Amino acid sequence: MSVEVIKPRIRGFICTNAHPGGCHQNIQNQVNYIKSNTATQKTDLNVLVVGASTGYGLASRIALTWAYGAKSLGIFYERPAAGRRTATAGYYNSVAFHQLAAQEGFSAESINGDAFSDDIKGETIDRIKGGMGKIDMVVYSIAAPRRIHPRTGAEHNSVLKPIGQSYTSQTIDLNREVVTDITLEAASEQEITDTVAVMGGEDLEFWTDALLAEDLLAPGATVVTYTYIGPELTWAIYRDGTIGKAKEDLEARVNKLDKTLADKLGGNVYLSVNKAIVSQASMAIPVVPLYMSILNQIMDAKGTNEAPIAQMGRLFTEHIGPDLSPTLDAERRIRLDDRELRADVTAEIIERWGQINTDNFREISDYDGLQHTFRNLFGFDVDGVNYDEPVETELNLP
Repeated sequence: MSVEVIKPRIRGFICTNAHPGGCHQNIQNQVNYIKSNTATQKTDLNVLVVGASTGYGLASRIALTWAYGAKSLGIFYERPAAGRRTATAGYYNSVAFHQLAAQEGFSAESINGDAFSDDIKGETIDRIKGGMGKIDMVVYSIAAPRRIHPRTGAEHNSVLKPIGQSYTSQTIDLNREVVTDITLEAASEQEITDTVAVMGGEDLEFWTDALLAEDLLAPGATVVTYTYIGPELTWAIYRDGTIGKAKEDLEARVNKLDKTLADKLGGNVYLSVNKAIVSQASMAIPVVPLYMSILNQIMDAKGTNEAPIAQMGRLFTEHIGPDLSPTLDAERRIRLDDRELRADVTAEIIERWGQINTDNFREISDYDGLQHTFRNLFGFDVDGVNYDEPVETELNLP
């Protein structure tokens, strides 16, 4: 037992601790959203969520559980508490998910380990064979900076860089809280290769191939993974940068796997293009925090902004839930970023981008809201939580 008062340790876009009570309330809030916006359908849906502890993966698991009563197996790589060091937010999120699912009689299991590894794939296969039944839907939502390749043993680290030439733009210095110029040097060929190895589609292909080889995907199974395109304003470091190359690889493999799944099972593999959200990964990308501060203020004013749980609620109840057929663009993509990329939103972002500086960024963007949302990720600044009360930090996953 380790009971203590937890205060946030945050600098810039780095948070080194998490609050279990705040994380629990975050999960409860997401469950409440789905219950308020969706009538639970009782189905026999079996779901595997790879990357199930934060962001879109966690929101997917919550939406599928409370909208469809899905039985789920979640894979994630999170650190439990040790001594005075708290667990990661994703660990506490997963504990809370299991507690809330159990209270309402939903079946859920989890495996904590490196989803890139063959060992965890093997453990997952054994768990499914142990009585879960064939998988109707696979959600793949990993956002990791590093991958040890399971076949070669090589270590790959992703980078956030432009390709071909250096790039200069403005960003928020999150430590000094000023708007400043930043120059990013062009990526090397090795850095491009490493980023594709981490963030491309090879691991999704490995997972799909492994499940197919063991005959663990149900007839008509659906596989879905997530990507981001964003406005032209961010393309130099995103769509046209190293991450963009990784996403091109992901998209190509999705289309290849879709043909395979269609031929073998009458199933489909989809790519959902989601809107920008505050996450540890997105806050580390230069330019993007400033862009999101402006975007969120504009979308909030228009009443069109969506948290991850709202996006995933829309994905599964309008596009790829049981007995649904998705609306696709010309490249076979589901476009949940439609509200972010509306012409009126983009025009207003461009106008503000040309005006913003250190003196006015708190007025013409929602930087304070960005900070609040970032703190929420780790269970801090959550309404209804008493942060002066000691809490148990050493919690166990079932």
